[in-house]
Amino acid sequence: MPVKSHSALQPASAPALACSSDIKLSTIGARAWLVEAPGGFDLPAQRRIWSLARLLHADEAIEALIPGVTNLLVLFRHIPADETAVRMQLHAAWDQAQAISPQGKLIEIPVHYGGEHATDLEAVCRHTGLSPREVVRLHHQSEYTVFALGSAPGFGYLHGLDPLLATPRKKVPSLSMLKGTVTIGGAQAGVSALTGPNGWNAIGFAELAVFDPLAASPALMAPGDRIRFLPQRIEL
Repeated sequence: MPVKSHSALQPASAPALACSSDIKLSTIGARAWLVEAPGGFDLPAQRRIWSLARLLHADEAIEALIPGVTNLLVLFRHIPADETAVRMQLHAAWDQAQAISPQGKLIEIPVHYGGEHATDLEAVCRHTGLSPREVVRLHHQSEYTVFALGSAPGFGYLHGLDPLLATPRKKVPSLSMLKGTVTIGGAQAGVSALTGPNGWNAIGFAELAVFDPLAASPALMAPGDRIRFLPQRIEL
């Protein structure tokens, strides 16, 4: 599986800065604050989140910064004495944050589309009105960006799914979806990291582990990485 270049973050062009500064702040316990970017599930918002994390990294009062999907969890070392001051600090940092463009490594993932593991391909076709071949074509023609890791060790939330493929997550999850299953969940794409319950829609399978606890870098993906799905086999 080809992996090209190393992760780096570079300033984005001016159009990527066109996000409102009206962030949403909420507390998670006494020491943690969640910063949610305005707008929807889009790349400019995520670039600003990465920039915000970089700006706040130098603050010794902050213990940890955990980027999510268009949000950032800010954990302070101690309970802040002045809530208003924290709000002002986070708003000011957001206004200063210049969107940074992901220049992470390119990960190419061979996929067996269709077949026994694509248990939800028919449901995706019904929802989208597309044929199985059209679903496969639109899925592998896109390039995806890893927004964040979460839900399970090494699981990457992938932005870049063609809007025509967006399919709601299942109301009743599959109880034992295999790790490596290639999925669609709403406007996002993913590769399941563990075998177990999963509410995303399975359209294919990849013979790879996205998380190896014994590896030097346990997670295959990192925020800012780019993902390409390569049709290794199509069984429709």
